Amino acid sequence: MSKPLEGIKIIDFTHVQAGPACTQLLAWFGADVIKVERPGSGDVTRTQLRDIPDVDALYFTMLNSNKKSLTLDTKKPEGKEVLEKLIKESDVMVENFGPGALDRMGFPWQYIKELNPKMILASVKGFSDGHHYDDLKVYENVAQCAGGAASTTGFWDGPPTISAAALGDSNTGMHLAIGILTALIGRDKTGKGQKVAVSMQDSVLNLCRVKLRDQQRLDRLGYLEEYPQYPHGEFSDVVPRGGNAGGGGQPGWVLKCKGWETDPNSYIYFTIQGHAWAPICRAIGKPEWIEDANYNTASARQPHIFDIFKTIEEWLADKTKFEAVDILRKFDIPCAPVLTMKELANDPSLRESGTIAEVQHKERGSYLTVGSPIKFSDMKPEITGSPLLGEHTDEVLESLGYSSAQIANLHQKQAV
Repeated sequence: MSKPLEGIKIIDFTHVQAGPACTQLLAWFGADVIKVERPGSGDVTRTQLRDIPDVDALYFTMLNSNKKSLTLDTKKPEGKEVLEKLIKESDVMVENFGPGALDRMGFPWQYIKELNPKMILASVKGFSDGHHYDDLKVYENVAQCAGGAASTTGFWDGPPTISAAALGDSNTGMHLAIGILTALIGRDKTGKGQKVAVSMQDSVLNLCRVKLRDQQRLDRLGYLEEYPQYPHGEFSDVVPRGGNAGGGGQPGWVLKCKGWETDPNSYIYFTIQGHAWAPICRAIGKPEWIEDANYNTASARQPHIFDIFKTIEEWLADKTKFEAVDILRKFDIPCAPVLTMKELANDPSLRESGTIAEVQHKERGSYLTVGSPIKFSDMKPEITGSPLLGEHTDEVLESLGYSSAQIANLHQKQAV
């Protein structure tokens, strides 16, 4: 079966995480992604956090599946010539260089357009063009702080906290993939390429929209009724950290289960929704709470919500997190076990769906990686191992019309 993006050629000038996450997604869906790397070293993540000496690190392999690797020295005239030919035959160039790097390389947007008027140039930025911080170098945790996530994550009596989820990196890559696909559809209508840019700050803020919602509510009301600080605590003029409270107006918390004393992940997340109140009461053996005026409405429950959670924890004391969820889901109560990376890696359902994929690498052997989180009725993306450094250099050069002698000359001059 042909894949939707077959025939789309992408020059991947990205490194580390945000850009590679974007291009990997497009490669899964059929795009021909050519990762351009520096001869001799390549993407810095090839050597970062290695677990096997002299073998590409998992940091690299898990972000560069299904791609080709072309080594190219664009500082040399021969390397620039190769890139010019590649631009003429490609549809998209994706980059996450620092500001002005493409210009210094000799490939400003105006020149790229001259070489290929249909080219889409997609860029990952730390901050949007014109922002007063647009010269700052941005990494994952910097983006989470600049985008509002850190200030609203953690507990109210502790410091701002960084999420383990890649809100700044992979999230930005997903947004950029949407931008690229939109630009490709637009090109089908106009025949013209364009620039697409996504900033890491903007992408984090986009995921924090409910906190922006809460800031406006706080400005108007002076309090936020679904936060743990209400009604007994005080609010300042900024959205506070809410611990494990639910963000959608439904009280929720992480609750201890059997074994929590020795297992730091023996917990479930438990949510109290209004329509589920009666089932909750029946499930935990408190049917008298259903009609009790102190409990039967959300506003009545909020002043002693932690007493309610304590009672639920007492019910959970002799149940593992999996046993508890198996009982609660029969009552249609929103909850989930707190799953570890090890539990997720070995989850047969995730393996079957392709969310976790086991692939082969020419030097590493078998390793696990994430698969496509997007599911299709008529396509299941096949995840392949990441490329070795320069593995496809000769293949790409041949596709550009270089002869064997010309390729040998490029290698001799160390342009590739």
